[in-house]
Amino acid sequence: MNRRLKILAIVVGVLIVILIAVPFLVDANAFRPKLESDLGAALGRTVKVGNLSLSLLSGSVSADDISIADDPAFSKTPFVQAKSLKVGVELIPLIFSKSLNVTELTLNQPEISLVRSQDGAKWNFSSLGNTSPGNTSLGNTGPGNSGNKESAEPAKTTTPSAGSAASNPSLSVAKLNVSDGRLTVSRAGSSEKPRVYDKVDIEVTNFSFTNPFPFKMSASLPAGGSLKLDGTAGPINAGNAELTPLQAKVTVHQMNLGASGFIDPASGIAGVADFDGTVTSDGHEAKTAGTLKVDKLQVVQKGSPAGKTVALQYSVTHNLAAQTGTLTQGEVAMGKAVAHLSGTYDAHATTTSINMKLNSQGMPVDDLEAMLPAVGVTLPPGSQLKGGTLALDFSITGPVDKLVTTGTIKLQNSTLAAFSLGSKLSSITALAGKGGGAKDTTIQNFSADVHVDPSGTRADNIDLVVPSLATVTGAGTVSASNALDFKMKGDGIPFAIQGTTADPKFIPDVKGMAAGLVKGALGDKSGKNPLSGATGLFKKKPN
Repeated sequence: MNRRLKILAIVVGVLIVILIAVPFLVDANAFRPKLESDLGAALGRTVKVGNLSLSLLSGSVSADDISIADDPAFSKTPFVQAKSLKVGVELIPLIFSKSLNVTELTLNQPEISLVRSQDGAKWNFSSLGNTSPGNTSLGNTGPGNSGNKESAEPAKTTTPSAGSAASNPSLSVAKLNVSDGRLTVSRAGSSEKPRVYDKVDIEVTNFSFTNPFPFKMSASLPAGGSLKLDGTAGPINAGNAELTPLQAKVTVHQMNLGASGFIDPASGIAGVADFDGTVTSDGHEAKTAGTLKVDKLQVVQKGSPAGKTVALQYSVTHNLAAQTGTLTQGEVAMGKAVAHLSGTYDAHATTTSINMKLNSQGMPVDDLEAMLPAVGVTLPPGSQLKGGTLALDFSITGPVDKLVTTGTIKLQNSTLAAFSLGSKLSSITALAGKGGGAKDTTIQNFSADVHVDPSGTRADNIDLVVPSLATVTGAGTVSASNALDFKMKGDGIPFAIQGTTADPKFIPDVKGMAAGLVKGALGDKSGKNPLSGATGLFKKKPN
């Protein structure tokens, strides 16, 4: 055999022997106390690592499992618990000097629990990295070596005392990954079902507590849909990780609004949404802006899905410490119909409170008609609003589960197709000497002052003008179950509206009419029979 080939064969053989022998010569578990200590010191939490094994082919040390303790103010159960931890290492220092230089950390299938305090002031992750000065970093340390040549004692896992100044640890890792995780989000003391985000993948490069680092994140949302973030975060806020600066592009697809956790479920808002936007934070104030497109939107709990897509282009400024914010831009569009929403909110309590204004002028009714079910407006079966314009000016205040809406509404030059108000008012219009059996109801003008709260809706100063039929005025209520109770007058003749929004009943007010006739008779000096006009009332039963 050629001498060179013999030498090459010997070298290959030696390498194979080394690959086989090194895992037996290097006890990876000897590094476990150091790994636990340094990770614990960096995170300010107790870290437990399972059995370690060395893989020369992948250049990594693997642990069977890992757990990171929660903030004791929240729970005694782990904050993070993963089936395995993969630690990428530099092999040469590990083999020849038994120094553990970490280049990559990967958590596989972790269970991560995020909990917000009952008062909304903080999260259980807020204290991560909140450590005392002097913590050691991962890298260039051997088993049982704290990094100090004069000490063989392992580094201790430390957390700052109440009076100590928080500082960022010096931990830095070239790659930090979370693979196929599950994120559970809940609130302490709440009866709400926790929200679960599956298939959570996070990629961080050049991670450091003290410098900004790029990251990518993707996850499956509760009840379907997906979330992607791509941006930069850091440096980590040493006193409160929640206040860490952040800049990211956000893409959401097919998000279930009611189950997502981004909208307070007490609001009753539901639908399936796509979102493209951005979020930026300087650690004190966060700003988010973008376009939200929602299908099957439902605005109130007793509403039903809208028949068309609703788009919201918005911009919000949020105070992270106070958990309050301002909606600086809010354009709600359905086709050519556009309304403007603005105001403030307070999310620090268990239920979010808002103080908003919603207004618009001249919105096309044809584009809005599909939105009526979403806001809880029920038209008579088979009927439909067509043509004309709608103007509104509303104030919306209170906790989202007990909102109070007040303001004015005005509808002009529209038609309620397939509903004959003339037939419903036949007894009343007969008294006024008018007919009105048209199949559709033409509305020249409708206006009212409106008050809506959880008990129902009250409308005052109603003014309805139906050409060739009647001018109707009055006031009344619609209960939470859609029951009607209105006292009205059509061309001076009193009547009531009862029944439901789906099946209204128009009933002449005989008592009120008689009182009016008597009152008129007392003041009438002509000698004419004051009851002659009332005979038409009894020609036909009311509808």
